[in-house]
This record gives sequence, C-alpha cells and structure tokens, in this order.
Amino acid sequence: MAKWGEGDPRWIVEERPDATNVNNWHWSEKNAGSWSKDKLKSLFEGMVIEEPGLGRITLKELTKCEGEATVSNRKGKLIFFYEWVLHIDWMATSYEDPKKDIKGTIEIPNLSEENDPDEIDVSVSLSAGGSVGDKIKEYLRKNGAENIREKIVQYVDTLKKEYATDLIKPTKGQAVVKQSKTLISPASVNNSSNMSVRKTTDNIEKMDLGCKIGTSKINVTQTFKCTADELYRAFTQREMVVAFTRGDVKLEVEKGGKFEFFGGNISGVFESLVPNKQIVQTWRFKSWPSGHYSTVTIDIEQKEDCTELRLSQSGIPYNEVDRTKEGWRNYYWESIKRTFGFGAILI
Repeated sequence: MAKWGEGDPRWIVEERPDATNVNNWHWSEKNAGSWSKDKLKSLFEGMVIEEPGLGRITLKELTKCEGEATVSNRKGKLIFFYEWVLHIDWMATSYEDPKKDIKGTIEIPNLSEENDPDEIDVSVSLSAGGSVGDKIKEYLRKNGAENIREKIVQYVDTLKKEYATDLIKPTKGQAVVKQSKTLISPASVNNSSNMSVRKTTDNIEKMDLGCKIGTSKINVTQTFKCTADELYRAFTQREMVVAFTRGDVKLEVEKGGKFEFFGGNISGVFESLVPNKQIVQTWRFKSWPSGHYSTVTIDIEQKEDCTELRLSQSGIPYNEVDRTKEGWRNYYWESIKRTFGFGAILI
C-alpha cells in the first residue's frame, strides 16, 4: 500500500506557484454574486438606445438585482451557475413631444445559464408618457430588447473569460518554478470554517497508509417541493440521476451495490436502502487518500406540503469539509431542484 504522498498525484503539490488544488481535481468555487451585481450595474446604468425620428431612451437605474452566481472547477472543467431577476428603470425623450415625461421599467425575470440569450425574457412597462410613451415602449420591447440582450451576452462572456480564469490552476509544464514536491498533510491544513460543522476531534481514523487522518462530520437539512417517493427516486433511479448529474453514471441500487457519479469523481457503496425513507452509503471523493471512505446517511421525511431531507456525513477529512459541503449544495441539492422543479430556494 502506498505511503502518504505516494501514488495518487493529486495529494502531491507539483511545480505550482500557489500549491493549491493539485491537478485541478478538487471542487473549487468562487462566489461571483457581488462581482456580478457590480458588472450588471455598470453594463445597464447609463445605457442609451436611440432611434432616429422616434426618441432617445436611457436606462437610469438597476433597482432590483436578486439572485446568485458561482463559478466552479471540477476536474479541470469550469461550471457556471447564475440566476438573476433584474428590474431597470428607464426614461425617454420623444422627438415628437420633447417636453413629455416618459418613463417605465424593464423586467428580466430569467437571466440564467439555462437560457440562451434569445430565450431571456425582456418585459417593458410604461408608468408615464401616454400615447407618445406607448410608441417608445413598443420600440423598446420589440427592438431595444436586442440591445439589452447584447449587454447580457457581455456579462456572460466577461464572467467566463475574465472572472473565472484563476480557478484553473497551472499544472506541471505550465509554470516555471523550483523543482520540488511538498507533501500535504492534515496537520498543515487550516481547520477553521465559517460553516456549522461539528469537529469530531476524537474521531481520528487510523488508515493503512502509514498515517492518521483527522475527520469531521457535517449535518445538512434541505426541503424539496415533491413527494418522498419522487425524492427517493431522484437518488436511486438511473434516468433521474443521469439528469441531475448531467453525465453517465454507474448505479447498482441494492445493498452492496456500487455507484459512480461525475466521471468517477464520486463513488461508493450502498449499505442499506429503505424505500422513500433512508439511504445509507459509503462515499468518497476521488481526491481523498486511497481507501478512505466517509459514511453518508440520508433520511427522507414526507411533510404536509414538502419533503424534508436530512443528511449526516461522517469521516470527512478535515481539509475537505467545506469543499464537500459546497459540493452537496452545488451538484446535488441545487441541481436536483433546478432539474426536476422541486423548488429553487435553498435553506
């Protein structure tokens, strides 16, 4: 059996200037929410749309910008998630009646990675301006919407080409640095976390790797707008698992059956299955030390108007706690809710 630092290269820091996320195997994520709000504000506020013979339209203020945006790196592949609801106040000067007070609001309810630019809705309302304002409103709705979608394309392009560039780290051969290798050990990892994770300092599991691995436990509760049967099938029916993981899977739904998701990056064994009630499995992330598994227990409870899921996971290496919890949120809960319409709001 390989000793710590030997074998799996993802646990060895290669010729890397920052010595993090070796070979890009880990889940890594940047919250693009604050950046996105600033970017959308700069793109829309002050934007001018002018039509000769009709008038001049100015987008004055982004009054509502609600949603979220994240950029994740999984196995060297960037994954973009963004979902925004925008309200933009506009005003216009009519060349027909320059003194007329004309203003209204633009609503964009579905700015999301799930929609192509031409599928994004741009609704225009008029709050003042009368019949003259109606002409400008109609122009803005039919023609000006394309100008607005062009700005959306700029936002998405900048998010992908500029904001996310540092998530893919240089690997061997991409950076000229000192020829050396440093072993990563749990003792060298900062164990602080701003999440509610119960540290099981007495739970130090002895591995056959010639070292001890410090582990922690997480507990997560989620609610889904579906039945217990539907939620249970989302985890155990191949077609549904393929849908929310967006890739091929290995799935043997029986006691002792194996599973592999996300190109083998997640794997494990079903320990017990109680239909519509509970799933217990050993579970590991491919970048963890060889042979190390955590234990995942998923309890499912049907409520009056929703279904509650409670996840308990023990045996997570200390330095993987935050990344593991974020992975459940991004690639399980969020994806299941968006894919099957089981509710879009996370708790």
